[in-house]
Amino acid sequence: MTDSPPPSPAVEAPAKRTLLQRWWFDVVLWKRILLALVLGVIAGLLLGEQANAIKWIGDLFVRLIRMIVVPLVFVSIVAGVAGMGDPRRLGSIGAKTIFLYLLTTAIAVGVGMVMGTLFGPGKGVTFEGVTPEAVGTAPPVSEQLLGIVPLNPIEALARGDILAVIFFSFLVGAAILAVGEKADPVRKLFDSGVDIVLYITRLVMEVAPFGVFALMAWVMGTAGLSVFYNIFLLAAALLVGCIIHILVVHGGMLRVLAGLPIWPFFRDIPDAMMVAFSTSSSAATLPVSMRVAEKNLGVSHTVASTALPLGTTVSMDGTALYIGLLAMFTAQAFGIELSLTQYLLAGLTTILVSVGTAPIPSASLFMLAAVLTTMGVSPEQTALVVGFVLPFDRLLDMTRTVANNTSDLAVAVTVAKWEGELDEASYRAKPVE
Repeated sequence: MTDSPPPSPAVEAPAKRTLLQRWWFDVVLWKRILLALVLGVIAGLLLGEQANAIKWIGDLFVRLIRMIVVPLVFVSIVAGVAGMGDPRRLGSIGAKTIFLYLLTTAIAVGVGMVMGTLFGPGKGVTFEGVTPEAVGTAPPVSEQLLGIVPLNPIEALARGDILAVIFFSFLVGAAILAVGEKADPVRKLFDSGVDIVLYITRLVMEVAPFGVFALMAWVMGTAGLSVFYNIFLLAAALLVGCIIHILVVHGGMLRVLAGLPIWPFFRDIPDAMMVAFSTSSSAATLPVSMRVAEKNLGVSHTVASTALPLGTTVSMDGTALYIGLLAMFTAQAFGIELSLTQYLLAGLTTILVSVGTAPIPSASLFMLAAVLTTMGVSPEQTALVVGFVLPFDRLLDMTRTVANNTSDLAVAVTVAKWEGELDEASYRAKPVE
């Protein structure tokens, strides 16, 4: 009886692959990202300023994910609108989506002002040693509205002007829908384009843990834990406000308006929340949100491709909450007594400003001047406030971006339920990775 021959590489390969799957690919993405986030914090505290050396890995991840944002927005909206069947549904979905976004944003402003009143983060603040930071003038509403219509759609795609891209995408999708059978080849082309871009998204997301690790190491290495003490009250007010808003407003919308259980929603969205937290960018989180909405929450592609891209620019709950909080911080710091009219005017301006805020890190700080002007705050005082907050804003921005993201997903689920475009079995079921 002869000895058995040694196993060939072809036989050994599956075993090695299984081991790799067990320790990496079989672990849910959000758990890998969370582990990377924790390890990044530890590495940043140990490395200090040397963490700058690995920041390029995080920058690379953000570039990869931003690379696919505009193609994903364009092909998804065109395919989603073209697949509606009935042109009247375009207006129905769009109107309900925008209404809910504005509603949650308005509530967020109130939550921010209440948190500012309760925590009093601006009381006793001195700006000694603070370097004033000049802030840009907020563009007028008319200019923002005109900017939605691109002079050159190709240029808008190249520049990544999301609002202009959304507008043009809706026009293309509506035209395909109106032309009917003659446009079927183009509709199928965009359907295939969605599959291709989503596949690229899945590949990019495998880099997420490494990118998150590098970004967190850089943030903690350059800012350190002292940041949590230096601006503790403001950070605490923002954190508590965001948690309340997410659980009560977003959760309540799902329970009351959509008639759905809340737990499956919060169980299935950590992937998007982790990416939103680490990148501080609603736009960069869009590809992950699309994937989570369709795969985990059972939202149809038609609704997801309409509601979520709109959410990157229209839905800014965390931003609105933060600007409302900073408005109270400023009033307390400079001893400004606000009248009811000023409260209402500041709240309304905050809603308009947050809707027009770019979905990129720290953009809200540079829109703050428009809100503070309604309260009688001078440009010099505004510059002092921004100079005080700016060094700590990255960590604060991470928190409020999570609220922006959960708003997008909660509205998408609610609209899908109203439109009969939600797979409730998929929503309730635990996602299989």
